[in-house]
Amino acid sequence: MTIYPPVTRARAPRRDAAENRAALLDSARALLNRDPDASLEAIAAGAGLSRRAVYGHFATRDDLIAELQQRGSQRVIAALSEVSHTDSRVAIALIGARLWSEVESVRVMAQLAVRGPQRKAFAATLEPVRQRLLEIVERGIASAELRADIAPDTLSRLIEGAALSVLDEAVRSDLSKSEGHRLVMLTGLGVAGLSASEATAVIAVNPELLLLEHTT
Repeated sequence: MTIYPPVTRARAPRRDAAENRAALLDSARALLNRDPDASLEAIAAGAGLSRRAVYGHFATRDDLIAELQQRGSQRVIAALSEVSHTDSRVAIALIGARLWSEVESVRVMAQLAVRGPQRKAFAATLEPVRQRLLEIVERGIASAELRADIAPDTLSRLIEGAALSVLDEAVRSDLSKSEGHRLVMLTGLGVAGLSASEATAVIAVNPELLLLEHTT
């Protein structure tokens, strides 16, 4: 009688720590955008991991969310750092359009970042964007492209607030991608002092904005 050695199954290689962390962040981004109250168990399951595995990467749910928000702010800063136009009106519209293109697919998470309990920490990470917008507003007022009846720093904050209002409305009423893109440019330009027809004309005659309107 021939005796065969027992068959042993090769264990599948375990994902390394970096892959697990990335999977957790991807799962959290998807789930939290649908349900801001999604549990750690659900996030872990979405990543194919146990809840215990989460604690090897993030001590708390808040820590996980904080890293998501930090990565989001880095993407926004990178996207807006390239905004440059001699016309301040076009530059403001470009900032709104590129901001929308970064947050549209994760609008619930983005709203949580700017309105939620960690909003102050998140706001601090976006200070370079605020400074860039203020410089554009100051230049626009000096060149008579923007309204001059409001102080530059106040006007800059109001333009930022207009963009956040579009984000709120996008979450509330499920705005389409193209409609959100259009609104974020129109509202920003409206606050900056342009009439509805003037803002529409700026968008219509500048290829940078038309291209974004069809591709973001």
